Amino acid sequence: MTFAGSGVVCWFRLPAPGNPEYEALALRERSLGVRQTPVTNSTVEQQRAAAIKDAFTFAFNGYFTTCEGQDELEPVNNTCTNPRNNWGASAVDALSTALVMEIQPIVTEIVNYISTIDYTTTATEVSLFETTIRYMAGMLSGYDLLTGPLSNLSTNASAVDSLLTQSKSLADSLKFAFNTSTGIPSNNLYFTNQSTDGSTTNGLAAIGTLCLEWQRLSDLTNDSSYGDLAQKAEAYLLTPQPYSPFPGLLGTNVNISTGQFVDAIGGWNGGDDSFYEYLIKMYVYDSSRYSNYSARWTLAADSTIQYLTSHPSSRPDLTFLASYDNTIFVNASEHLTCFDGGNFLLGGSVLGRQDYIDFGLTLVDGCHDLYNATLTGIGPETFSWNTTGVNATNSAFYEANGYYITDPIYDLRPEVIESFYYAYRITGNTTYQDWAWDAFVAINATTRVGNGFSEISDVNAPNGGSFENVQESFLFAEVMKYSYLIHAPESIFQVASNGSTNQFVFNTEAHPLKVVGPPV
Repeated sequence: MTFAGSGVVCWFRLPAPGNPEYEALALRERSLGVRQTPVTNSTVEQQRAAAIKDAFTFAFNGYFTTCEGQDELEPVNNTCTNPRNNWGASAVDALSTALVMEIQPIVTEIVNYISTIDYTTTATEVSLFETTIRYMAGMLSGYDLLTGPLSNLSTNASAVDSLLTQSKSLADSLKFAFNTSTGIPSNNLYFTNQSTDGSTTNGLAAIGTLCLEWQRLSDLTNDSSYGDLAQKAEAYLLTPQPYSPFPGLLGTNVNISTGQFVDAIGGWNGGDDSFYEYLIKMYVYDSSRYSNYSARWTLAADSTIQYLTSHPSSRPDLTFLASYDNTIFVNASEHLTCFDGGNFLLGGSVLGRQDYIDFGLTLVDGCHDLYNATLTGIGPETFSWNTTGVNATNSAFYEANGYYITDPIYDLRPEVIESFYYAYRITGNTTYQDWAWDAFVAINATTRVGNGFSEISDVNAPNGGSFENVQESFLFAEVMKYSYLIHAPESIFQVASNGSTNQFVFNTEAHPLKVVGPPV
């Protein structure tokens, strides 16, 4: 069959659950390496990319047909929900993926829709962090791509311009969050009366994952005020007080009024993760302005290798990152944390440090094991290798796999595939393409339902347990994009490989933003 827009005639596509071919593909022939006639590697890549593009189109059309103007589709019963302020989160988050896949009809639909959003009003609580990484970054990325390498997909110049004006409108609505004595923002906001939820602290990731998007907005609008707001808050993280548990590794919660950390609990898990991620990505964005960020990332990376590297007693061949409470280590982690391998790989690549690349690859291997060990071929939300938690119920699983599951859900998270993507781009080893394909086929086999994909209750239960009827917008922004790009042709927005330099940098929601400094 021919996939729309691909120009590739392809006999292969992913079947939906219920199709007679489903079990054979999902359980016995996850890789396109199993086939009747030999094909070239380039053909395999084309077939895989086309199948993923088809899955994205299926899910986006399922969402947009029913829920245009609303945030998410509930795929089990085909209803709509609005956890992201009723501004159409799934559409905005999907734009950059539709662009890199070059699906012009969907690009046009989304761009035209974005121009109609009123970012000045919402009746529900607004997360500064989530709104920045999903909405603002999605629009800025769309603008960078449509005014740059994918300008051929633009059919309405004024609608493309609105991506930037809407980003500015959103930032203007959000910026009262920074009106504090220190400039550290409150995260939970109410637009109706420009108030906050009254929290006295904000988290490391929530503060430290604004600098890239707000600086990009400043650079595009020639208005330094946006980046200055984020940089003022970031300064408290770059020079942490009163102390750090380990050099470069910080606590989690910061007092908004004083700028001081109120705990020494942390690591690379959710709540802390993207602060470290953005240290090296700010350097990629502008290596001349933000060399100090790379130095801070190096300090954190070295401490991570020295102090947080952990090997399960039952599987010492595996490497995970422990977290910490002061100087007490906690042998537990999360699916979210599996971005860590990709981040070390990016850092090693742009800094010319093979040791960071090698360490990143060991982390990628560990996260691959999370997927290999379960009945569905998908990793759990949280897991542990703390031997005090091993019991009669989980001991056999722990002995075989080096971890036991502490929360078995899967809510369409991208981090494992994300790290496979970086591993492939930076090493060129096609094994990581195969791993990403295996993961995507497992996700399609287990989570696809109705007109979309759903969170599942248990990755180690037959058929994933039950459908939780939640389809987060990052399915479109991240899972689909990383799964596609690892098989897609070379392009300017891909992570650099083979000695080239990065012309774009991905934000934490996988939205590519144009690099402005000397490329690294």
